[in-house]
Amino acid sequence: MITTRKFLLAALLVPLGATLVVTPTASAAASAPAASSVSSDAAAFRSPEAALDRVAHPLRTTEPRGSLADLRPFGAMVGDAKVVGVGEATHSSHEFVTVKHRVFRYLVEEKGFRTFAFEAAWSSGLRIDAYLTRGEGDLKQIMDEEFQGTYRWWNNAESRDLLQWMRAYNVRHPDDPVHFVGDDNGFAGPGLYDKVNAFAAASSPELAAQIAELYRGLRPTTSASTYVDDYFSKPLADRKELAERTGRAVDLLKQHPGADADAHAWALQHATAIHQMTTLYAFDWDDPHNIPAAMVYRDRVMADNVAWWQQRTGTKIMISAHNTHTALKTYAPASHPRVQGEFLREQLGTGYLSVGLTFNQGTFNAFNHDGAPQRFTAAPAAPGTAEHTLDKVRYRDYVVDLRNVPSAARTWLAEPHTIKNIGATYPGIADAPQIRLSQTHDVLIHLQQVQAAHMLN
Repeated sequence: MITTRKFLLAALLVPLGATLVVTPTASAAASAPAASSVSSDAAAFRSPEAALDRVAHPLRTTEPRGSLADLRPFGAMVGDAKVVGVGEATHSSHEFVTVKHRVFRYLVEEKGFRTFAFEAAWSSGLRIDAYLTRGEGDLKQIMDEEFQGTYRWWNNAESRDLLQWMRAYNVRHPDDPVHFVGDDNGFAGPGLYDKVNAFAAASSPELAAQIAELYRGLRPTTSASTYVDDYFSKPLADRKELAERTGRAVDLLKQHPGADADAHAWALQHATAIHQMTTLYAFDWDDPHNIPAAMVYRDRVMADNVAWWQQRTGTKIMISAHNTHTALKTYAPASHPRVQGEFLREQLGTGYLSVGLTFNQGTFNAFNHDGAPQRFTAAPAAPGTAEHTLDKVRYRDYVVDLRNVPSAARTWLAEPHTIKNIGATYPGIADAPQIRLSQTHDVLIHLQQVQAAHMLN
């Protein structure tokens, strides 16, 4: 059964938005350069598409296998960045996942990256990482159990292919493995409670008893989707009390560092992840005025978890999330005032690189307004939209550094244009946003056409 609150989460929690297979608004059309403003003899140099054409680098393919030589220009764009956030205009299109697979493969093999951060729960990341690095568990079972609810869109053949590649890489490189981390806070699995309780038990019986009492009734014993549904059935006052308890558990652990500093740091982070979930769900989701604060909290958590992992492990990280998370500026200021990419730019400066993924037309999977999975079709981009201009570049698929473009493109990129922004539910809450691409992403990968991802469950 789809409750009002659960449906709101389906629209907000994972996606952050939706879009525009719609005719652009008058303001969007007005923002497009008028033909009369460009002299005929300067079109090759001054139109935005011609200017982008001069600096765009074609992609040989969107599939992950084969030569990566065409990504060398992208490597130069990455430079010395420690964290690269690669977005997506839909949550469930084949080419967005396979392009990310390709990009991550390149970053691992040519730029020394060793961590893939995903828009998934911290506890899911730990379980997947155990499979990737130590072969623990069955991948199908892990994906079925961890990618539920609004996270179900990650349970596709394309993501499985990426994880299988990572596992194979680690078998070949056991002393220099790649890792997987979930940076989101939509769920806290039982493994987190077990790890925190184990640390407390090793520290002292008193701490173990205190932690056990604070976590009483919280450790999941059902599926992730059932747990979240049941959690939201609790009165708001109860959810706030649970958040207060998990906060006290974090404070207690801070006061008991134990003998092993590394074990303490990890236990504290796991306890923090539990508290991040209970805090998110302690917002009053029935009051629309609380949504912006809840969304800012969620994106700040995602940034903090990535930054913690990077600082703790020292590895370079590629983030996979929606464009609305990886962006440097929000796509939806009214509901999502600040986003993960913005927080990471503040923390890491140019050590964070934002990569947006756009497309002209194609198919994607999303929930419809009845809460059922459905395959949708996005029509070719209409005149006046960002994708309509981007698709005029001569290459079918390409990458372009938005920080280094000719003046005509620079002017166009600084203007607001309607752009596709499709979330987990379609249509969603941020239809046809007006985006200034030069302020929103450092680099852009544009694809002419996409098809829906191949769902596994």
